[in-house]
Amino acid sequence: MSMRKKLSLPGALLLAATLASPLALSAEEPNEIAGMAVGLTAGNMWFVPIKAISVVMGLTGGAVSFVLSGGNADLTQQIWRDTTEGPYLITPEVARKAVGERPEIQK
Repeated sequence: MSMRKKLSLPGALLLAATLASPLALSAEEPNEIAGMAVGLTAGNMWFVPIKAISVVMGLTGGAVSFVLSGGNADLTQQIWRDTTEGPYLITPEVARKAVGERPEIQK
């Protein structure tokens, strides 16, 4: 069997599986999708660097608190947990949760 036939068989199976699976239908309008993409991108331009700074400061602050508190590991872990928990990106789910349930934007 030639190399070309060996490579085309998995590709054909993948194509058949993709076409056979049901497509997800969405009631969202293109303007809504574009608006959400622009909003998420603009939000993440600010959120990601601020989150990175927060994590670095939290890790540093936790280490300093360990030294200054005489080895209080619970305090250090609490500081680290509070500053390193997600989310690390604004996703559509995070944005919807922040906005709340609004009937005019329901699917």
